[in-house]
This record gives sequence, structure tokens and C-alpha cells, in this order.
Amino acid sequence: MARTNADAWVPEEYGSEVITRVNQNSAVEAFARRINMNSDTMKVPRIGAVGVNVVPKGGTYPEAEPVLDNALLDAVKFGTTVTIAEEDLQDAIVNVVAAAQAEWAVSYARELDNACLGVTGTQNGTTVPFTSVYKAVGSGQKIATAGAVTYAKLSDTLALYEGSTFANDADTVIIAHPSFKAGLRSVVDDNHRPIFVEGVSGTPNTLFNVPIAFSYGAKTSATATDSPNGNPLMIVGNRQHLLLGVRSGPESLLSYDAGFRSDEPVLKMRARRAFAVGRTESFGILEVTAGA
Repeated sequence: MARTNADAWVPEEYGSEVITRVNQNSAVEAFARRINMNSDTMKVPRIGAVGVNVVPKGGTYPEAEPVLDNALLDAVKFGTTVTIAEEDLQDAIVNVVAAAQAEWAVSYARELDNACLGVTGTQNGTTVPFTSVYKAVGSGQKIATAGAVTYAKLSDTLALYEGSTFANDADTVIIAHPSFKAGLRSVVDDNHRPIFVEGVSGTPNTLFNVPIAFSYGAKTSATATDSPNGNPLMIVGNRQHLLLGVRSGPESLLSYDAGFRSDEPVLKMRARRAFAVGRTESFGILEVTAGA
């Protein structure tokens, strides 16, 4: 096997197994507004609503004063190394490198989603890489179930978003923890029609006719993790206000450099991402909590 060095990172291309696994498991990677970053930090301009007035004949146009500021994207690195015996590379029936990459992709996807959606802590760039949607959104835009998921709670959560000036049907998405599925299957409207329809043959799952994606990262957690164990979340909002900065990756490197005295090459995998919420008013959150 040819030796490699730290300058030979191999980027994953769309259509690869790694990218497929990431997009299958990360709602943020699949649905957020992707912003290519040429440096480790980037300001994304955001503007508030601009009103419209009726101008009488010969009248003066009134001046709107929308709030114009920036969302700051600050890239962090998600990475892992796996030490592999050279014998496994030569003798194993499965492709050990590809298998490790695929498993990493799943864990990366879940941790990224947790960091972007459900982490409750204050951003510190390490254990709390970003200010999550849950942290950014105010208490007035969160609803607790206090028991089972009901039609009223689901409808009220969508109403929090739909009442926002940033609601837009074309860009509306719902992201929920998979534990919501069981409850959603039993909820019907007044005409006894299911409000949750599972997609078939490539069509998306929908809730109230809105696309819904499921992510294991959509749970609360004090710090970012690929296996959060807090309260399950359902987040409805405008995907254009999920700002995902893409600095590099996913990419990988298989190197013998660090282990010259042994036959154990090291597989290194990484991705550099940033995340910020565009407008906090663009979201409503339903949090599953225990009943009284």
C-alpha cells in the first residue's frame, strides 16, 4: 500500500457513501442553507421585514427602516482518528476503511444536528460549538407537551412559526426526533385523517402537508454529542434561517507517518462547519416533557 502524508486529504464527493450517510442522518446537512466559507469566520448579512405603504398621488414615499445586521459563522472542526491494523486492510473481507468512514459519517451527522438544534449550553467553540436553535429561540416560541404529543400541541407549534413575518411555505421544514413517529401515527384531524404521512418511493414524510425530517440529534443536551439523552424536540421553521457554513469536508486521510514502527496506519476523518440562526422568529419548537 502506498504511503500517504498529511497533504493528501481526500474530499468526499456527492454520491459517495459518506455523503449519502451524512445526508440520510443529518437534517441540517440535508436542509439548511449552505454557505461556502473561504475563511474560518464569515458574516452573513440579515435584514428585517420591510413594510409597504400606500402612496397618494403626488405624495412623499415613506421611508422604511429595516434592521440590518449580521449573523456570525465561526467554523469548528469535527474529527476522529481510527487506528487500523495493516493485516485488516489486506485480509478483511469488508473494506475496513470504507466501513469506518461510513460509521463516522453517521456519528458526525448526529452530533452536528445536536450541536445545531438541541444543545442547551452557551457557545464556547468546543463542547458547545454553536448557539443552537433551541438556545437561540425565546421561551415564547417553545411549547412543552407535559405528556403525550397531541393534535393541539402540534398545531400550536406550527402556529408559532406561521405567525412570524419570516414564514414561507416554500422553505418550511420540520425536524423531529424519531421518537415522535409513534405518537404522530396515532394523531388524526377532525375528519379522522392522519396528519402524518410517511413517504414512499422517494417522496418525503409530511406533517400537516409540510416536509418532516427525522434526526437522532434533535434532543436536548448540555453539550454536543452524537447520542443526546434529553427531551425530544420537534422544530418547525424556515430553512433559509438555518445557516450552515461549509469550510471543508467531509474528507479523510490514511497515513502511516505516525506509526512507522508498527503496521498500523491511522485513518483520520474531519469536517469543518459553522452554524448560526438567521432570525430566531423563524422557528417554533415542541419539546416533549413529562406530564404533571
